[in-house]
Amino acid sequence: MRAVTAFFADGVREVFRGGRVYWTWVGALGVVILTGLLFYARQLDQGLITSGMSDQVSWGVYIANFTYLVGIAAAAVMLVIPAYVFHREDVKHVVLIGEGIAVAAVIMSILFVVVDLGRPERMWHMIPLLGRLHFPESLLAWDVVVLGGYLLLSVTIPFYMLFNRYQGREPRLNVYFPAILVSIAWAISIHTVTAFLFSSNVARPYWHTAVLGPRFLASAFTSGPALIVLALQVIVRQTPFKIQASVIQLMTLMATVALQINLFLLGAELFTDFYFRTEEVTAATYLYLGLDGANRLVPWIWSAIVLQVVAATILTLHPLRRRRAAASIACVLAIVGVWIEKGMGLVIPGFVPTPLGEVFEYTPSWAEVFVSLGIWALGMLVFTLLAKVAIPIELGVLSSRRGTGVAQ
Repeated sequence: MRAVTAFFADGVREVFRGGRVYWTWVGALGVVILTGLLFYARQLDQGLITSGMSDQVSWGVYIANFTYLVGIAAAAVMLVIPAYVFHREDVKHVVLIGEGIAVAAVIMSILFVVVDLGRPERMWHMIPLLGRLHFPESLLAWDVVVLGGYLLLSVTIPFYMLFNRYQGREPRLNVYFPAILVSIAWAISIHTVTAFLFSSNVARPYWHTAVLGPRFLASAFTSGPALIVLALQVIVRQTPFKIQASVIQLMTLMATVALQINLFLLGAELFTDFYFRTEEVTAATYLYLGLDGANRLVPWIWSAIVLQVVAATILTLHPLRRRRAAASIACVLAIVGVWIEKGMGLVIPGFVPTPLGEVFEYTPSWAEVFVSLGIWALGMLVFTLLAKVAIPIELGVLSSRRGTGVAQ
C-alpha cells in the first residue's frame, strides 16, 4: 500500500512540474473547461431549452460527439494488436500513449451522454439495487456496460504496467496478456453496440442498415490512428520520448486502408439510396440534396466527403504518405471529415424528416457548442496529464528509487 501511495504522490508531483509551454497549454484548456461549465450550469438551471434540440430532433451535437468519440476509444486496439499479438517491439513502446487516448475518449463519451440528459441526477435509477439497469433488454444499458467495462480495462492495464516499471520490474506477461486479449474484443464491442443502438431503430430508415456497424468500425479505424499519429508527433517534438518512424508509418498506413474502406462503404450506400429512389431515402435526400428548401446539412456533408477524398488521395500516394507534413495534413482532413460525416451527418438525418414527413431542421446553440468544447478540452487535459506521468516512467527517470527529484 505504501508503494502505491508513493506512486500516486510522485505522479501528482510530476503533473505540477513543467515549463512555459506546458502551463500555457494547461491554462488554455482550463479556460475552455470553465467556460463549458458555466454554459452547462445555465443548461441545468433553465433546462434543455438552452439547446437547439426539440421534440422532433432530440439528439444533436452532444450525441454526435458521443458517436464519434466511442470510435476514437476503440481505435486504441490498433496499437495493442500489432504490439501484443504480432509482437512489434517498436509499437509496444507507445501502447500506453494509445491507452491514454482511449481513457480520455471514453470519459468524454460518457460526459456527452450526461450533458444530453435533461435530468442527469436521475442516473441513479440505473444503479443496480438502487434502481434497475434494464440489462440486457435495453440497448442503452448495453452501452453503459461496455463503456464502463472498457474504461476499467483501459485504466487498470496501463496502471499495472506503469506501476511495475515505476518499481523497476518487468510486468508479468501471464498477468496482463489475458486482460489485453479481453480489451481487444471489448474495444470492438463498444463501437458495435453503439452502431446497433442506431440501426435497431426500425422507425428511422436512415439508420436501419446492415452496413452501419462495418462503417462505424472503418471510420473509427480511420480517425483513431490519425489522431494517434498527430499525438505522437506532438510528443516527439515536446518531450525527450523517442518514437521510431516505423510506428508512425504503421499508424498512417492503417488510417489509409480504413479510410479507403470507409469511402467504399459510403459509395455503396449512396448507390443503394439514389439509383432507385424510394420513400425510404428521404432522409438521405435531405442530407445530400436538401428537401423542401431545407438544406443546412448539405454543405457540411459534401465538405466531409471532399475532405475524406483529399485525405485518401494524399495517404494513398506512397511518396506523399511518407512525408511527415503531408501525412499530418491528411490526418487532420480525415479526422474532420469523419467527425462531420459520422456525427452530424449520421445523427441529424435520422430525425429529419420526422415519421410524419415534416422537416424540422436543427442547428446547435452556442450553449451546446461551448459545453462540447469544454468536454473536448477536459479530454485533452486528461490525456495530457496521463502522458505527463507515463512518459518519465517509460524513460526511467521517474521510479520508486529516484522519485521526481531527478526527473527532467
